[in-house]
Amino acid sequence: MDAKELRTKTPAELNDELFKLRKEQFALRLQRASGQAPKPDQFGKVRRNIARVKTVLRQARTSGEKA
Repeated sequence: MDAKELRTKTPAELNDELFKLRKEQFALRLQRASGQAPKPDQFGKVRRNIARVKTVLRQARTSGEKA
């Protein structure tokens, strides 16, 4: 997921994407707790993608307030 790609989406689409990423993060945590070994790099990737989406949402909100 790229920040340029995220900036083309509407806030509603970004919120949906954030919800999907949170669900994926929860599923990874459940897999780890139940003894299944998910790929360890997935945790970091999902966390960074969540941060990207939240950053773009915040930027959209602040640019909308200034206009």
